[in-house]
Amino acid sequence: MRRNAGAEWSGTTPAPARWCWKTPLNPQAARTLCSFDEDVNVITAPHGLPLIEWGRQNMALKVVGVIPARLDSTRLPRKVLLPILGKPMLHHVVDRVREASVLDEFVVATDAEEVLGYCRQEKIPAMMTSVSHPSGTDRVWEVSTKMRADVYVGIQADEPLVTAQHIELLTVPFKSPGVQVTTLKTAMSQEEAHSPNKVKVVTDEAGRALYFSRAPIPFDRDASGSARYFLHLGLYAYRREALEEFHRLSPSLLEITEKLEQLRFLEHGIPIHVVETTARTIGVDTEEDLRAVEQVLRGEAVL
Repeated sequence: MRRNAGAEWSGTTPAPARWCWKTPLNPQAARTLCSFDEDVNVITAPHGLPLIEWGRQNMALKVVGVIPARLDSTRLPRKVLLPILGKPMLHHVVDRVREASVLDEFVVATDAEEVLGYCRQEKIPAMMTSVSHPSGTDRVWEVSTKMRADVYVGIQADEPLVTAQHIELLTVPFKSPGVQVTTLKTAMSQEEAHSPNKVKVVTDEAGRALYFSRAPIPFDRDASGSARYFLHLGLYAYRREALEEFHRLSPSLLEITEKLEQLRFLEHGIPIHVVETTARTIGVDTEEDLRAVEQVLRGEAVL
């Protein structure tokens, strides 16, 4: 987990708390001494840049990882506590999340006392959330009302092969202040694209999602074989404002039709930035998925 470095202050006036910043990747910058102009209430950083501008370029965002862990799953009941090589699936996810240095902290968000009890026993940060949440994004939203952060990364409890790299890739686009939501994609074959259990995504030239679907998109009308297909990986990161908006809005028509909650963002004009990765995961929804994960972890198969 990341540890924060605070900037030093050299003036006689205490540094206003609103201008504090973190520089975990640049200790030298953390030791930089800045000046404070009491007449105009402006802090000046190196090169004469006002700190409000310099900070936007160099300030590290506070990032919290959230693992929604609903016990009452439909297709594979109690899956988050099902054993994989002798350890509950949830614990495999937690172990992977702990490797992500980009996270300041993380928490398991559950609606079940049994999951909460397991986390307490294993000293895993966890909190109870409402049983009425219809989606994992709503559960992440509830955490955002209790834990302050700039960005929240949602890591599904049924993704035991998630990596620290996945989590880091999700956070990179937030260097741009206009980015509200991010997710991941990876290349897939034409044969895979025809499975309704695999969600596909198409993007514009800037990497923003145009649509997500269970259908094979884009549709290769002339059967040329030149169409490229991308599998959507169900990992997201959000700014607090995007979570607030998602929770405020009612489920949208396309969301209900495709059973894909991310379409609520797109239907209401909230862009989703999609980052490509070569590292696949296996989301566990069936016993077959569970066995596939075990084979990968044993080294008997590769993704």
